[in-house]
Amino acid sequence: MADDETPTAPRFTHPDGSAIRALVVDDEPSLADLVSMALRYEGWEVRTALTGADAVKHAREFAPDVVVLDIMLPDIDGLEVLRRLRADGRDVPVLFLTAKDSVDDRVVGLTAGGDDYVTKPFSLEEVVARLRGLIRRSAMVVSERPDPELRVGDLVLNEESYEVRRGDVEIELTATEFELLRYLMRNPRRVLSKAQILDRVWSYDFGGRSSIVEIYISYLRKKIDTLGPAMIHTVRGVGYMIKPVT
Repeated sequence: MADDETPTAPRFTHPDGSAIRALVVDDEPSLADLVSMALRYEGWEVRTALTGADAVKHAREFAPDVVVLDIMLPDIDGLEVLRRLRADGRDVPVLFLTAKDSVDDRVVGLTAGGDDYVTKPFSLEEVVARLRGLIRRSAMVVSERPDPELRVGDLVLNEESYEVRRGDVEIELTATEFELLRYLMRNPRRVLSKAQILDRVWSYDFGGRSSIVEIYISYLRKKIDTLGPAMIHTVRGVGYMIKPVT
């Protein structure tokens, strides 16, 4: 575990010092309470919901910075909750909790717009560590780099403000899209394998299934390569790389 994911790590807050807001959604009250307790120990403000309908309601009222979302809920499932949040224009990072343990369920959850995935049973330490990772990707923490901007050609990514632009056009990215692009831009002209990308962006593999990487690469291409000559390239049988247009 990285140093900033240990119990002694500095607590995360908004730049103005206010608490991170987390919404915990699970139909098991005891489990929701345990996760909530762990996050309150982190200094975060937490609300809980036991149904999908309540989750959507709380998300609209509470405006959380991160959501812990069980897939199996008694009314609408977590995937539908996420769909409604995205339809509301909320790009809040989402960590799925589920008893389902198959590769297909992981892929479905992440391609539906989720940002990470933990299967039950899990440790509270793992959940907190994953959430801290999502928060880092969501512009809650200032980068320690002396120059926060990464540049590849006319594409600029700011690690402090989490703004991305190509030329004069600002590009809106989800937390996972941002992390994937940042990894590519930190390694310009270098071919990165799917295994490397899975390990760096998602911190685990999918049992040999790498379609999640292809899907998110396609998301980035639709947002970046449509604004000019293609910058994200596929090297067949090897992986992907980003390079400036020559």
